Amino acid sequence: MNKKEDVYSSLGPQRKKFMGWQARTILVSMLGYAMFYFVRKNFSLAMPGLTGEYGISNKSFGWILFCGSLVYGTSRFINGYVVDRVKGRIVMALGLLLCAIANFAFGFGVNLSTWLTGTDHGPDFTSMLILIMGIVIIFNQYCQGMGYPPCARILPHWIHPSELATKMSIWNTSHSVGAALAVIVCGTIMGSLGTDMSSNTAVVARITQNLTNNSVANASAQALNYAAHVGAWKWCFWIPAIIALCGSAFIFLGLRDEPKEVGLPDLPGTSLGNIDVKNKKDRKKFEKVMVWKNRWVWTFCIANLFVYIVRMGILDWGPKFLTESRGLDISQAGWTVAAFEIAGICGTLFAGWATDHIFKGKGHHMCVACMAGAALFMTIFRALPHSASLSLTAAVLVGAGFCIYGPQALIGIELGKQATKEASARANGIAGILGYIGSGLSGLLVGYVADIYGWTRVFETIIAVAVIGMFIFISMWKAPRDGYERAEQIKYDN
Repeated sequence: MNKKEDVYSSLGPQRKKFMGWQARTILVSMLGYAMFYFVRKNFSLAMPGLTGEYGISNKSFGWILFCGSLVYGTSRFINGYVVDRVKGRIVMALGLLLCAIANFAFGFGVNLSTWLTGTDHGPDFTSMLILIMGIVIIFNQYCQGMGYPPCARILPHWIHPSELATKMSIWNTSHSVGAALAVIVCGTIMGSLGTDMSSNTAVVARITQNLTNNSVANASAQALNYAAHVGAWKWCFWIPAIIALCGSAFIFLGLRDEPKEVGLPDLPGTSLGNIDVKNKKDRKKFEKVMVWKNRWVWTFCIANLFVYIVRMGILDWGPKFLTESRGLDISQAGWTVAAFEIAGICGTLFAGWATDHIFKGKGHHMCVACMAGAALFMTIFRALPHSASLSLTAAVLVGAGFCIYGPQALIGIELGKQATKEASARANGIAGILGYIGSGLSGLLVGYVADIYGWTRVFETIIAVAVIGMFIFISMWKAPRDGYERAEQIKYDN
């Protein structure tokens, strides 16, 4: 039996139009969300340059990432409610526009620090620059939280639960596509733009000292690389900001929240029982049952914390630990982290397909296998000698990326199924808070562990977290495929 025809057959002659709009919604939201990563992951590629030019430590970056992650998670939760009252496409387009403005401001942070302190170097200047970066990152991260909630609400209105894992796993490649393109573009920027000051002995000496103070391997050789591209990190913010401006208009013009906005009937087979979505009491009871008292929603959300510690520990800090621990130059590190993201695309697609076709729609079963694989590949990475080739190092990270992006994608998909299309954004909002608490903890954890104990202990910590996440997924082995049966059983006082 053709599952696709069976699911949408009740639409009759409007089926073709519905499927066309479904494809358009997936594509536009994918490309739009990918552009959020250009004004988000650029910071990771700029960090090594900022350490070289201004001596900013891993601990300082860790606190910036921690605070920004908490704000991002809170923003996702808040905007999970906002998109129920304001059209998702408006929220998403506005968020990307504000991110562009924040990134333009970030590139001028040095100018503002110089104006406020009256100097362009020294402890006071660096402290002011860190403060300005922190404020801009916090604002940017709040606006980043306006990207996912609209998608979490819009897509379940267009995609049937029986194929949500497969089609939303395709959508979830936007994470990896955006991050991979961001690190490739910004890695190229860091290796090609900026001012060549490598012949200026004072600049080279200052950068060498900054790198030495931060325990960077091969500080003298790395200093020459950074000195050849002084100020390149600014363009890591300005160029992505221009891309984001274009993306904001693209989202606003291309998306529609629900089928009824283009004259189409509601998605078949997704009855929510007798709920009156305009009745405040009904909506409150629905949310209480389907979100706040839903064991499976909370288990997925808690698991998300551990998934994000692993994912962001590699993604946010990848360029740094590859340059400082493995001796790669920044361009090689950028391409290696990009390979991690590209592997994530393949892993995401496979996880979605396997969930629907092997695990009968039960994504939590697939997540167990993925977390076990992530722990295994990071164990291999930990065992690699420092003399390991670039291709071998990249291959092991590719394996980790293939595994860890499965749970990252499936948690949002499964929450959309367990909480249903009506409460998907709110359930994902909770997951966002916990996920980015995990991301924030990852920033602090990696920053402190790397500075105090070295990068080897960082890898061991990531392995332990992956194993804990695996056991959390095992605890929900008997969970149902989705929550629509639960929703139909809710009794309302009409």
